[in-house]
Amino acid sequence: MSDETRFFYDGPQQLLPAVVAALERVVDPEVALNIVDVGLVYGVVVQGDRVDVNVTMTSAACPVTDTIIEDIEFQLDQDMPSGLFIHVELVWEPPWTPERMSDKARGFMGW
Repeated sequence: MSDETRFFYDGPQQLLPAVVAALERVVDPEVALNIVDVGLVYGVVVQGDRVDVNVTMTSAACPVTDTIIEDIEFQLDQDMPSGLFIHVELVWEPPWTPERMSDKARGFMGW
């Protein structure tokens, strides 16, 4: 995991800045922070004609899961080359913990 991305990335390096920018535009409305800083993005793999994204939520009872997943798909679709299929997978292992949050997010939350 790179300090730059805070999540696992496997794909063409020239796409990495666009992937990060797109995901940082996705905000978790419950905490008013982007999903990268909250630590919800576990990994992105760009291979062939696919972009596979593994994300989690802070809780299985998160009421905005569908909204976040739809926004991930929308934001990546804006920045990725045309013709790439974007697939977002919701995963629960490993479970999310506050340690996944960036220093910026911890400061915002007062932790």
